Amino acid sequence: MEIGRRDQIAERLSLGICAINQLFFNHQFTSHNMAQSKATKKFEKNHLKDTIKRRKDFAKIKQRHQINEKKKAKRAADNEVSTPPPETRAPAKDGKQDFESMNVDDFFQGGFDVPELPAKMDKSLKRKRAAKTDDKDAQATPAAAADDDASDSDSEVDDPEAFQAQLDALAAKDPEFHKYMQENEPDALNFEDADLGEIDELSGDEEDERPSKKQKGEGNEVTKQMIAKWQKAMTTQHSLRASKEVVLAFRAAAHVSDEEDKIFKYSISDPQAYHELLVVALKHLPEVLAHHLPVKEKAGGRVTFSTDSKKFRNLSPLLKSHLTSVLHLLAHLSDPNTIRMTLTNVLPLLPYVLSFKKIIRDLTKAVTGVWSESSSTEATRIAAFLVLRRLVVIGDAGIREAVLKTSYQGLIKGSRNTTVHTIQGINLMKNSAAELWGIDPTIGYTTGFTFIRQLAIHLRSSITNKSKDSYKTVYNWQYVHSLDFWSRVVASHCQSLAEAEKGAASPLRPLIYPIVQVTLGAMRLIPTSTYFPLRFHLIRSLLRISLSTATYIPLGSALYEVLNAAEMRKPPKASTLKPLDFSVAVRAPKTYLRTRVYQDGVGEQVIELLSEFFILWAKSVAFPELALPLVVLLKRWLKETGKNSKTPNNNAKLTSQMILLVQKVDANIRFVEEKRVKVDFAPNNRSEVENFLKDTEWQKTPLGAFVVGQRRIRDEKQKLMEEARKEDEKKREEEKAERLAQDGQDFDDEDEASGDEDESEDEEMEVEGVSDEEDSE
Repeated sequence: MEIGRRDQIAERLSLGICAINQLFFNHQFTSHNMAQSKATKKFEKNHLKDTIKRRKDFAKIKQRHQINEKKKAKRAADNEVSTPPPETRAPAKDGKQDFESMNVDDFFQGGFDVPELPAKMDKSLKRKRAAKTDDKDAQATPAAAADDDASDSDSEVDDPEAFQAQLDALAAKDPEFHKYMQENEPDALNFEDADLGEIDELSGDEEDERPSKKQKGEGNEVTKQMIAKWQKAMTTQHSLRASKEVVLAFRAAAHVSDEEDKIFKYSISDPQAYHELLVVALKHLPEVLAHHLPVKEKAGGRVTFSTDSKKFRNLSPLLKSHLTSVLHLLAHLSDPNTIRMTLTNVLPLLPYVLSFKKIIRDLTKAVTGVWSESSSTEATRIAAFLVLRRLVVIGDAGIREAVLKTSYQGLIKGSRNTTVHTIQGINLMKNSAAELWGIDPTIGYTTGFTFIRQLAIHLRSSITNKSKDSYKTVYNWQYVHSLDFWSRVVASHCQSLAEAEKGAASPLRPLIYPIVQVTLGAMRLIPTSTYFPLRFHLIRSLLRISLSTATYIPLGSALYEVLNAAEMRKPPKASTLKPLDFSVAVRAPKTYLRTRVYQDGVGEQVIELLSEFFILWAKSVAFPELALPLVVLLKRWLKETGKNSKTPNNNAKLTSQMILLVQKVDANIRFVEEKRVKVDFAPNNRSEVENFLKDTEWQKTPLGAFVVGQRRIRDEKQKLMEEARKEDEKKREEEKAERLAQDGQDFDDEDEASGDEDESEDEEMEVEGVSDEEDSE
C-alpha cells in the first residue's frame, strides 16, 4: 500500500513537472523574442506580415485537422473493445536508484533529476527544442534568408495535439489535480485557443492598419470598377463583406484632404471615383443595415430593434467606423449639395447609434454646427434640422436634453453677426429650434427655464453693476435673439385655441411670465433714443406672445415713452442719410440722432406697433376701458407737439399719421360700445365675455380695416427696398468683375510691353553682333 501511494505521488509530480516545463519553455520563448537583434528587426520590417499571414493560414488548417483527428479518435474509442496494458519502464541505469522504488523523502534528498517522460512527451519537447534552435538560427542568419528561416520556424510550431492528449490523460487519471490546474493556471490548459486568438487579432490589426507591401506605404487604389462591384453586391445581395470594404474605402476618402500622412487600406485619387464612392457609402450602406437589422417604428415616432442580438454586436464596429468618417467628412465639406446629401443619408442610421453616447454627442455638435453656420444655405439648414429633430423624436430623455441644449448654444453662436444677408437664416433657426422644444414639453420646460434664468441673471448683473460697459451684456444681438426665440417657443406651443381643444394647458405655459418680465426689464435698462431699435425688437416679441397665448401685456406705456422722449418732441435736423433699416439694427448710429430721417423712422415704428397692440383687443368687450388711458396720452402729445404749441416738433408727417391712428381707435371704441349695449350678460359670465363679437372678423372692425391697409403698404415698401438692395448688390458685383477684368488686361498689356522690350533688346544685340563681326572682318 505504501508503494502504491508512492507511485501515485510520483505520477502526480511527473505530470506537474511536465506542466512546469511547458510554462518554462513558453516563458523562455517569450524572453527570447523580447531581445531583438538587428536581423530580427530586419525580419520584422521585411517579412513579418507575410509570416503572420502564413501562421494564420496554418493555424486554420491545423484547427481543421485537430477537429478531424478528434472525431476519428472518438469513433475509434467507441469501437475499441479492450486497451493494451501500458509498457513498463526500464530500470534506472548508471547506478541511479529506481524511481518507482523511491519514497518522497528520498526523491527530494536526491535532487531534482527529472525522470524519463513518456514517448509523446519526449517528442513534444524535442519539437520545442527544435523550434527554439531554429529561431536562434533565424536571428543569426542575414536578412536575405530571414524569410526562409521564418517559414521553417512556422512549420515547426508546437504540436498542440500531444499537449492536449497529456491534459486528457491528466484529467482521467487525477481529476483533482486537473481541477487545481484549471482554477490556478487556466492559460496553461487553453494553450491552443489563446494562440489562435492571438494570431487572429494580430493579423486583423495588420490587415486594417498596415499598408500593403506592394504599394510601399500607400493603400490600394480605389477604382470605379471596384466601386461598381461593391455596389452590385450591396444592392443585390446586401453583402456585409462588400459593406465593410466600402466603409474602409470611405474612411480613406473622408481623410483625403488631411495634411497628416495617415495610412489606410485604400487610397483614392480619381475625383469621379471619389464621388461615386461617397454616393455608394452614404446611400446604400443604410439599405444593407436595414435589411440585416430591421427597425420597427411605433406611434409617436419611437423606434425599437434588438440591441442584444449577435448580428448587432458584429455590426457595431462597422457603424462606429462609418459614422466617425461621416463626422470627419462633415467638418471638411464646403459644397452645399454634398453636405445636404450626407445629412439626408445619416437619418436612417440614427436608430442604430442611440446606444453609442459619444457618437451621438459628436454627431449632435457637428450637425448643429452646419445648422447654425451663417454660410449654410436654406436647404442645408433644413437637412441638418431634420437630423436634430429625428434625434429628439427617437432618443431618450438624456439625448433629448443634450440635443436641445446644443441647438440653443448653436443658435446663440450663429446669431452673433446679424445683417440683412443673415437675418433670414437666423429666423429659420429660431423657428426650427422652437419646434424642437414642443416635441417633449416636459424636458423643454426644464431646459427653457434654465436658459431664461441665465438671461435674468445677466440682466440683474447689468443693473447692479455700476461699470460703464455693464449694459453691453444685455444690449447685443445675441440677447435680443434669445428673448425673441423664447417668445416663439411659447407662442408656438401655448396657443389658447390648441389648449382649449386638448382640454389641458401646455407644460410650457409657466414660462410666459418669466419671459415677459425679463423682456420688459431689458427694454427699460437704457431708455435712450440710441437703443430705440432694440426696444422695437423686444416689443414685437411680446406682441407675438400676446397674440398666440391671449395674454394681456401692457405695452402702451413702453411705446408712449418713445414718443415722450426729446428725440420725438424737438424739431429734427435736415439730413441726406438713407432711412435706417430697423429690422437689422439694435442701436442707432450717432449720425442719425436728431435727424429728420431717424425721427420719421421711429414715428413709423411707433404707429405700427401701437396699431398692432390695439388690434389684439379690438373685439374685446373691455376695449373702451383698455384704450381710453392711452388715447388720452396720445391726444395730449399731439397737443404739446402741434403747430400751435410752444415747442412744436415741426414734423407734419408724423403728426398726421398719429392723428389718423387716434381717430381709428376712437371709432373702434364707439363700435364696441354700440355692440356692448345690446348684450344681456354680466361681466362675471366668462363664457359669454369670451364669445363677445365671436362671429365678427377683426378685419371688418374700424381699426381692423386701418391695420390691413397699413400692412399692405409696409409689405409693398419692403418689397421695393428688397429689390433695390438686390439691384445694388448686382451692380457692385458687375463693377467688381469689370475692375478685375481691367486689372487683368492691364497685366497682359504690361507683359506684352515687356515682351516687346525684350524682343527689341534681342534685335539690338543681334545688330550689334553683326556689326562687330563686320568690323572684325
